[in-house]
Amino acid sequence: MTQVSIRPVWTIQDPDGAPLPARLIELLVLVAETGSLLHAARALGMSYRRAWDLVRLGEQHFRTPLLVMARGKGSTLTDLGARIVWADKRIHARLRPSLETLSSELAEELRGALSEAPSALRIQASHGFAVERLIERLAQDGLKLSFSYASSSAAAAALREGACDIAGFHIPIGPMEAMAVAHYRPWLQGLDLTLVDIATRRQGLMVRPGNPKEVFALADLVRDGVRFINRQPGSGTRLLLEGLLKSQDIAPTRIAGFEQGEYTHAAVAAYVASGMADVGFGLEPPARHFKLDFVPIATERYFLLCRDAVMATPALQTVLAALRDPVFRVALEALPGYDPAAAGTALPLRELYPALA
Repeated sequence: MTQVSIRPVWTIQDPDGAPLPARLIELLVLVAETGSLLHAARALGMSYRRAWDLVRLGEQHFRTPLLVMARGKGSTLTDLGARIVWADKRIHARLRPSLETLSSELAEELRGALSEAPSALRIQASHGFAVERLIERLAQDGLKLSFSYASSSAAAAALREGACDIAGFHIPIGPMEAMAVAHYRPWLQGLDLTLVDIATRRQGLMVRPGNPKEVFALADLVRDGVRFINRQPGSGTRLLLEGLLKSQDIAPTRIAGFEQGEYTHAAVAAYVASGMADVGFGLEPPARHFKLDFVPIATERYFLLCRDAVMATPALQTVLAALRDPVFRVALEALPGYDPAAAGTALPLRELYPALA
């Protein structure tokens, strides 16, 4: 089965000079993770001397240190070194879903040229950590998928237009449910669809360790000196936040940074962790990954909407088997803020959300 993998590579250079080796950035990232230039060099399969040569090359380029060495205390990044590492983290956090989507599209094209069988299922989904793990599990099970990460609205539109067999997106549980259902109704009404649960998950405020700006509620976002980073317009998370603000009579224009949006939850978390904002709104796993504090605000249901015509196919049965597998549920339970208790439950959409019938 043809598979494609794409990873971002970036370099730094002056207009009239050669670029710094990409390995220098990889080295600095590993120094930040291990606290040791020696351990970082070993992880990259290079000698300690070669690692030092790379560091010196970078320091000559910037005319300032990148590392501070202390006997018995390992290696510490300078402010510049740390900024380079955070830039790398933001790049990967922002691009990963897009590159995975492009990889799937390219693999599908290559399979056609190689006369391989087409994908058994076409999936478009709002990016999330449970659906990401599901796609990884299905690939391990040998199921050929054509998948694309998109906003919840785009996934619903693709389902309406026949561009996919399954759409993955999320609807809040509680007061914001009616607002979200009304938003998606134009795309989903009249379709014969089955809802397959994956998990419930928590959305909330990502704040720096210790919550120095004391942001404990949405009302705190309007305070002077609080810098916010949002998700992009059209995303389900942005829709949820705007609904919550409206319900509390909080004008988005009063929030500094509200119109600045990132395309993934991880990118929002990296933005806050790097010190470029004080608070963001999104899922709990990336907040914990970047060692941020998290203030839960809302719970939502993430699920798959499947065309009834594919429910009896072997491919869809493989999806249900994966979701119902106790081992897979343990993997979902390990995600902070996720509850997969209903994973694999399949019911007609009209029974769960009559307004979408």
